[in-house]
Amino acid sequence: MQPTDPHTPGVMPSGLHASVVDQMGLAIGAGEWAAGSVMRIEELEERYGVSRSVIREVLRVLASMGMVESRRRVGVQVLPPTEWNLYDRQVIRWRLASPGRVAQLRSLTELRTAVEPQAARLAALRAPLADASELMGLAGKLWAAGQDGDTELFLTLDIQFHRLVLSSSGNEMFGKLNSLVAEVLTGRTHYGLMPEHPHDEALQLHVDVASAIQRGNPVDAHHSMLAIMERAMTEMSTLWDEAAHK
Repeated sequence: MQPTDPHTPGVMPSGLHASVVDQMGLAIGAGEWAAGSVMRIEELEERYGVSRSVIREVLRVLASMGMVESRRRVGVQVLPPTEWNLYDRQVIRWRLASPGRVAQLRSLTELRTAVEPQAARLAALRAPLADASELMGLAGKLWAAGQDGDTELFLTLDIQFHRLVLSSSGNEMFGKLNSLVAEVLTGRTHYGLMPEHPHDEALQLHVDVASAIQRGNPVDAHHSMLAIMERAMTEMSTLWDEAAHK
């Protein structure tokens, strides 16, 4: 998926622009340009073999993501990650592709642990009947895909399941986090950070969440979703421990 400029609705860099945006975003995300370092447009032209107008457009897109800033008499300066739009799905993707992906996954999982159990609780109180029924259907399909070891289908269904829980909460702010959840689930899968076969307990917990929402039981919905999040934290804790001792 090509990156979008969140400050220009409907405008999406394409072709050469998108390629250079992606290359530079990955380089910044990987720390090839440290925070505070200055980019020279002439050097960027030579490095990427593109015109000045292309580089200026790329820098405009990266600036809209909070990754760089043009400063008078200094040049284009790389900003620290604290200034980046960390909820932008492209920024998330670049960070997951970087050597710091484990720390990024930890941050995202901690955020999910804070939000998704509450979203499930609200969904049990507010979800339309059609959404609750669809969640039960997705939970059943997830179980089958997990048992069959169909990783890509499982990923697709898992994204749909969590997206529907968020939207069914009736909280539009939670609903907007669906792309973030999709990126973390995709990242865990594609970087080999998911179990080869989902544990039966994890599959059952998805059924439990859907069942609690369908029954209108907010306590059970919260409890079961929290258990899913805590299981994800446990599955990745070894990775975090290894990263901390490097």
